[in-house]
Amino acid sequence: MKTRNRSMLGALFLLSTVNSLLAIAYAQGSLTPPGAPAPTMKSLDQIEARTPISSAPYVITKPGSYFLTTNLNVTAGDAIDINASGVTLDLNGFTIASTAPGAAGTAIQLESGMNDLTIFNGHIRGGVTNNAGIFGGNGFLNGIYFSAYSPFGGFCSNVCVRGVSVYGCLSAGILITSAGNYNNASVIEGCTVQNVGGFGLEAGVVSRCMAYGCGNTAIGAGTAADSIGESISGDGLYALTAANCYGYGYGSGAMGVYVSTTAMNCYGYSDGSYGLLAGTAINCYGQNGGNGYGLSAQAAQNCVGSSGGGIGIYAGGIATACSGSSSSGYGLSATVANSCIGASTYSVGLVATVANSCYGTSIGSSGGIAAQIATGCYGSCGVAIGAGLTAFIGNSSYGRNTSGASEVVTNKYNMP
Repeated sequence: MKTRNRSMLGALFLLSTVNSLLAIAYAQGSLTPPGAPAPTMKSLDQIEARTPISSAPYVITKPGSYFLTTNLNVTAGDAIDINASGVTLDLNGFTIASTAPGAAGTAIQLESGMNDLTIFNGHIRGGVTNNAGIFGGNGFLNGIYFSAYSPFGGFCSNVCVRGVSVYGCLSAGILITSAGNYNNASVIEGCTVQNVGGFGLEAGVVSRCMAYGCGNTAIGAGTAADSIGESISGDGLYALTAANCYGYGYGSGAMGVYVSTTAMNCYGYSDGSYGLLAGTAINCYGQNGGNGYGLSAQAAQNCVGSSGGGIGIYAGGIATACSGSSSSGYGLSATVANSCIGASTYSVGLVATVANSCYGTSIGSSGGIAAQIATGCYGSCGVAIGAGLTAFIGNSSYGRNTSGASEVVTNKYNMP
């Protein structure tokens, strides 16, 4: 009996212990709510913290981010005016178009003096056409432009335009600085302009862009890189420095590429004054289809120049490892020519004050090389009456025409 009672007491003790543990394990907190329920969904501003633009004309007066929700069309005036700094405008792949009679207004107008602006990813289109060099039709006067434009002031700063195409405007394509004011923080990148009656692209930096069929300078920049410009009546490309660029300029005074300091790996063509004109030209090619200069630089290195009737390459200072050719003008002309080649059909192949290790040839009677001092040079003439080499001082040099050896050298050193 005692054993049974002990067993029952043990079971009761075990049950009470288990119940205590279960009470601890399944204890509940307070059932009183801590407060009113809070919203769990995001607001529209949190999802799309930008201002939509769905119609034009539209004026931006406050800083912020804006985006197009559809194509915009206007029949007069501007489509979008930006009258505030600190604005980002996403064209969102849409097109801003105009049918304004006589081509008036601007697709995106920037108020002069605004800064910190970004415009990207879209299209601007007008109906202006080019008829034998005369631009006319309906649409926009300008693509992206700033007000109070003047040759020496009135520009915006810290402006970036990226991935925008402009077609068929009566005047400017994308201008975010004024001509010559390139030392400001303005960038045009990855944009295209075609068929505009005035300037194509102008900014402090123009990179990876193309401007074709422009009535004035196609590309103007402080720094131009990896870009192509073509003008039907002006300069193809004008820049302070340029690398890996092409320029085509047509007209009597036009230049294909003009770079005031250094042009590197550039090509310029013109039927006007200069194919390529630069302070220093490195690995460049200039071509002139008329009577102008193919390539002209104060210093030219590893360059090629050709001209129909003018000078193939003209170096006011030093030409090194260059090749110039011309039909009726000098093939190459330099103050100092080192390891250069000059060829001309009817004029002197190479002309220099000092020529070192150079080769000059001419089919006509003018001669292959004409120099004050020629060292280690060879000149050839394609007729019997011309001199292969003409120099005041000749050292280890040689000239030849169709009759044989032919040099006109006043002072010979190490020469026959």
